[in-house]
Amino acid sequence: MSKLREYARGQVCQVRLNGICNHNPETTILAHFRMVGISGMGVKPPDILGAWCCSSCHSYVDTHHDDATRLSHAKGVFRTIAALITDGVIKA
Repeated sequence: MSKLREYARGQVCQVRLNGICNHNPETTILAHFRMVGISGMGVKPPDILGAWCCSSCHSYVDTHHDDATRLSHAKGVFRTIAALITDGVIKA
């Protein structure tokens, strides 16, 4: 398991889907943002393109690919990257 995936454990969900998020850091994992040209069948994107995501939000983003859900996931990726920089896990 990568350092970024391990670090996601216990973090606050950054995807924060209204009415979906369970707000339980015990369920948080790194949810990869999938996009043509970066990922594909059986190919995950790099861990830096992941958001700290509770189990409920993760289930939702994995099964709903509408623009609003993808935007929330992308914002979660940006918030996660910002937190990783603040925490000194990665450098800008």
